[in-house]
Amino acid sequence: MVMSLRVSELQVLLGYAGRNKHGRKHELLTKALHLLKAGCSPAVHMKVKELYRRRFPAKMVSHSELAMPGPHHPATAGLLAYESHGGLTGLTHHLSGSSTLHPVHPDVKLQRLPFYDMLDELIKPTSLASDNSQRFQETCFAFALTPQQVQQISSSMDISGTKCDFSVQVQLRFCLSETSCPQEDHFPPNLCVKVNGKPCNLPGYLPPTKNGVEPKRPSRPINITSLVRLSTTVPNTIVVSWTAEIGRSYSMAVYLVKQQSSTVLLQRLRAKGIRNPDHSRALIKEKLTADPDSEIATTSLRVSLLCPLGKMRLMIPCRALTCSHLQCFDATLYIQMNEKKPTWVCPVCDKKAPYEHLIIDGLFVEILNSCMDCDEIQFKEDGSWAPMRSKREVQEVSSASYNGLDGSDQLSSSSSSDGSSGKKVEVIDLTLDSSSEDEGEDSPPPQPQPPPPLPPMPQRSCPSMSPTSPPIANKGSDTQARTRASDLVWAFSLSF
Repeated sequence: MVMSLRVSELQVLLGYAGRNKHGRKHELLTKALHLLKAGCSPAVHMKVKELYRRRFPAKMVSHSELAMPGPHHPATAGLLAYESHGGLTGLTHHLSGSSTLHPVHPDVKLQRLPFYDMLDELIKPTSLASDNSQRFQETCFAFALTPQQVQQISSSMDISGTKCDFSVQVQLRFCLSETSCPQEDHFPPNLCVKVNGKPCNLPGYLPPTKNGVEPKRPSRPINITSLVRLSTTVPNTIVVSWTAEIGRSYSMAVYLVKQQSSTVLLQRLRAKGIRNPDHSRALIKEKLTADPDSEIATTSLRVSLLCPLGKMRLMIPCRALTCSHLQCFDATLYIQMNEKKPTWVCPVCDKKAPYEHLIIDGLFVEILNSCMDCDEIQFKEDGSWAPMRSKREVQEVSSASYNGLDGSDQLSSSSSSDGSSGKKVEVIDLTLDSSSEDEGEDSPPPQPQPPPPLPPMPQRSCPSMSPTSPPIANKGSDTQARTRASDLVWAFSLSF
């Protein structure tokens, strides 16, 4: 009953009960529902009946309808559901009007996300419906967290620099209301989401493929953890607005999930085990079996041992069970690429290759372990394989085996012929210097080099001895005579 009241009527009710009557419609509805749930005076109940009679004069109201409005009541346009979580009660409200054309909780299942493990379901898949027939529609939801859920989110906080991340997240998802199979994430057109009155960031628009086509957002789960109140007493409200489409209906759900890394997914893939090589051999024989109705028969298959993603040698060869080809790709690169941008498309055949369908090929594991010097192999009709060598390697092998000579014989013969025909050449090593020779202990001492010859002295011309030239005094002979005389005098004085 309270769910069908308008904003002005809700303000009158809250003002009559002495509560704050300011806020938007979904906030006023939340306050009114808490007022009735907490237990109010009979006068407030009478006021609700009075406001409801003004809105719907021909409708009679019972006390049970006033206390607990339910989705099956014909005049009630909302839902108030209680869900138990381990002995603790979590409150979930569908605050908007629900149309009679769509069920409130359709049997819709969303596809499982490999990088997120679901811990709890805060709001199960609920139809997006409004109480008006306009093109632009709006609906409100509310949910509350249990103490255990608040503890899980708070303990998973990771603060790195200025960014705060949570490994346990509150995740909002949208999909089509189809029950035939698990649904992928699909946003309604012109989607706008507000959590606790704050706008939620949505993925950016993709560039249109054709001119005149309206751009669309990539449909992905929305992480609203940073906008959620981590409280057990204050509920969280979600306001969703979108554009209605003829013939299409949408559903939304809120989950508590735990984010996983590519390393964990790779460990889980390895834990599944390696597929028996006989499965791949049977597939090879099936592909190479001759078709009697066809004139062309395939006798061999060439497969590369390089990953089509990184162009490097395969480390963990895998492919999807839904793929019909033998070519494998590296599991590590494939999971890491989908961690950045989750497409889960096979890089070989461009078909869907979801994580749960991936297998590690045992035959390729054996080939990679036994063939280390080859990047391409060839499968034969009986399931066996042989390495494929390049033309250059084949030419080298054929030229080496020509005339019965192998590579070593050719090298020895060529070296001997070169040694016999070549002249003896003296080699001088200029890299050795005196310092390196002194450091070596076993090297012989260097031999001394003879000194270079002195240049010849210039010859002087002999002086002329002609009678006209003056006599030359011999100063050296006079000095020697004087010295000898002084020595004789000194010796004679000592004798006396």
